[in-house]
Amino acid sequence: ERTPPSDQSLAALHTQSPGQLHQERNRGQGGGRMEPQNQSSLVTSSGESGDAAVSSSPGVSMVKGLIYWRDPKKTGVVFGSILTLLVSLAVFSVVSVMAYLVLALLSVTISFRIYKSVVQAVQKTNDGNPFKPYLEQDITLSSETFHKYCNIAFTHLNRVLKYLLQLFLVQDLVDSLKLAVLMWLMTYVGAVFNGLTLLILAVLLTFSIPIIYQTYQTQIDHYFELVQKQATCAFGKIQDKLPGAKRKSE
Repeated sequence: ERTPPSDQSLAALHTQSPGQLHQERNRGQGGGRMEPQNQSSLVTSSGESGDAAVSSSPGVSMVKGLIYWRDPKKTGVVFGSILTLLVSLAVFSVVSVMAYLVLALLSVTISFRIYKSVVQAVQKTNDGNPFKPYLEQDITLSSETFHKYCNIAFTHLNRVLKYLLQLFLVQDLVDSLKLAVLMWLMTYVGAVFNGLTLLILAVLLTFSIPIIYQTYQTQIDHYFELVQKQATCAFGKIQDKLPGAKRKSE
């Protein structure tokens, strides 16, 4: 039979705070169950570690180093090569540009090979092909690497297709109207610029905007917040007046 609690134990229970009572219940139930706060912290930490792993990958670091001009010589070579190729495509045909590129590459390699052969003949050495270290490199693409990048590409493609389906089937009326306004503006852009011109402008902006933003980040963020507030208020008023349009927060 259970003995009734004494007066002292009842008084101790009354004097304990709710937090202390909750801790005692958790001790009685055992330490096998994890607290929700700890679970959420673990999920957050794992998500942050995943984002950090993606942002610290060699490809992302290399692209960031190029667009932020951390190595001006390397960035200058890449930027100049891309810009020269696009300008050449805008002036000449694709076949002519490809033919000139192949001829230029062959001219450099053949001239270097002949020069090395003459030097070896004069010095009476037999070092062989000067490009031998590069010829012996393994440049084969493994099936695992190929499938890995294919899976990543298909994941992004499926997301884009799903988002486009939502836009064209008007899941959110405001988003579909934004796309319509954007395409209407692009008709005027297309009447002035062609695809290659827009691509050249995109390259120029890619190699200039990040470094400009990094230099004047405070001023740019201030004006961007002002514009964003005005745009949010305007879209909110339009969304309230449109039938069937609901705010995303609802």
